[in-house]
Amino acid sequence: MADKKVTARRPARPHQGTEERELPPPARALLPGALRPALAPTAVAGALVALVLGVMYAGHSRPGRVDRWLADPTADAIRPPWRRLALAVDFLGEPAGAVLLIAAAVAGCLWLRRPRAAVLAVAGPGLAVLTTTLAKSLVGRTIHGEDNLSYPSGHTAFLSAFAFVVALVVAGRARWRRTGALLLVLAATLVAGVVMGWAQVMLSAHYPTDVLGGWCTALAVVPATAWLVDRAAGRGPDSARPDHG
Repeated sequence: MADKKVTARRPARPHQGTEERELPPPARALLPGALRPALAPTAVAGALVALVLGVMYAGHSRPGRVDRWLADPTADAIRPPWRRLALAVDFLGEPAGAVLLIAAAVAGCLWLRRPRAAVLAVAGPGLAVLTTTLAKSLVGRTIHGEDNLSYPSGHTAFLSAFAFVVALVVAGRARWRRTGALLLVLAATLVAGVVMGWAQVMLSAHYPTDVLGGWCTALAVVPATAWLVDRAAGRGPDSARPDHG
């Protein structure tokens, strides 16, 4: 019997371009699909309220009925230690304070490997402030003189937008479900708006309705900005994974 020639089998070579390689995890969407339907009407409502208030107080230079009912924004009667606290809060909306907050947020997002969130940390508050700046020129409401445009409050819009972004990042990091994430975002934005709004009214820099307009501006701008960032970068794993309800 002829000896059989034994040959070693060589492992099959994969087709060119199909080699397995480790890929980085896909970027996580800023607005998960489960959260978008809840934040969309919130953003629309915020835009509508800001618009209505702007029309109501266009060209005014005095507090309205709602302003007088809530507080006297021109008294400037707050005294230490509350005045020092109000000035400290106000600093967070000034250019130097805003830069410090945004720099810290960007550093944190990059440390968490969330570059998309780092973009939103800059774009969200930045566009909120830009929107209030443009709206002030259009509305023309003033406080303490014709040179002091007041509606809507840029300080309130900035801190509210910043809190909105931070809450989105925290909720995304913890992978909270829709209800918990929505409550966190709205609560953080409300607290930031109330704190900064209190400081602005007590320092007689804004009327209470200016503060409300700034807060509503943040509610409208940040979700829209997050959606645009997601659209520009691709929606990450949410396009392939089901969202938690």
